[in-house]
Amino acid sequence: MTSAIQAIHIPAYEERTDPSPHTVYRIQITASVREWPMWRRYSEFADLHTELTKSTGSPPPATLPPKHSLSIFRSRSNPTILDQRKVGLETYLRAILSAKEDKWRECYAFKQFLGIPIGKNTAIEGRLTTASSSKTFTLVSWLDEHMDLQSSVRDIRADINKRDALSDRGDISGSHQSNVQAKKKLIAAQTRVDALDDSLKVLAMAGMSEGELQRRTEMVARLRDDCDKLTKMVTVARHTSRGLGAALEQNPAPDSDRNALLGKGPATFSKPGRVFGAPPPPQETEETRPLDSNGLLQLQQVKIDDQDANLAQLSAILQRQKHLGVAIGAEINQHIEMLDQLDQDVDRFGNKLSTAKKHMNRLG
Repeated sequence: MTSAIQAIHIPAYEERTDPSPHTVYRIQITASVREWPMWRRYSEFADLHTELTKSTGSPPPATLPPKHSLSIFRSRSNPTILDQRKVGLETYLRAILSAKEDKWRECYAFKQFLGIPIGKNTAIEGRLTTASSSKTFTLVSWLDEHMDLQSSVRDIRADINKRDALSDRGDISGSHQSNVQAKKKLIAAQTRVDALDDSLKVLAMAGMSEGELQRRTEMVARLRDDCDKLTKMVTVARHTSRGLGAALEQNPAPDSDRNALLGKGPATFSKPGRVFGAPPPPQETEETRPLDSNGLLQLQQVKIDDQDANLAQLSAILQRQKHLGVAIGAEINQHIEMLDQLDQDVDRFGNKLSTAKKHMNRLG
């Protein structure tokens, strides 16, 4: 994915006050198939430089612009200094991207810094992928996908209504086909809703406001609730008790056919002998009593469809469990990174305290 990046540009910077006054720089990354922004402050560039040097054993082929520590208050409001730093940061990233050696741009820290999906088993990919595919959205394409999903939900509900109407008319085959179509569309919609939910984390990292993130989270929750309700509707085999029963009342099985099937009368086929491990002969029930051969085949198909629906529902549940596991793993990885960063900060401040103590001893 890193090799697919075509250009990196820092077109602007922005002053922010939360949690404290600071400047963030907008990094515009252009790949072969898409483009996205990332907002980073200067301290994050410094941390990236440290991590790249530590991970690869050598510093990147470019140096960061100076921090201007003696004029920090002036640099926050000085456009000249900020513009110079913006150009220097852009040169730094471009040098890594165009370097002959790929060890810096293939480093995990660099990919994470630019928000690049870097593999199925990593934290970033866990935020971007679903069970079968991965898709990243922009702020606009996310809304387009949400509208398309709402249309899909309406189509699924229409298929279910069609299934019930065909069942009322006794069209078992048509009712079954409508139910299968609704089931397939529902499984695809659930996967897309999961992808939409996962992409919110990436959009939040890219600078989405907290209010907009909350609004879109509620939109995804409503979609997921609609899918759960449709799952229950799809698994309800209304044609078992309605359409099939009406069809059987109109075409009852002759007594001679039923007796021949159960071995109570003359039959045209020879009865097989006992085979080791063979199942017991079928027993007539209240459900099968009025059925002829075609009715039994239809009933069997209904049972198979119910089992398929239950398996589809179980598959959707397992898929959600998997997504939860991936999300938990990503959260744990993030906590590990935060702990590593805390450990580095403790070591850095410890070194500063040691240096300060030495200076105090010299003054004493």
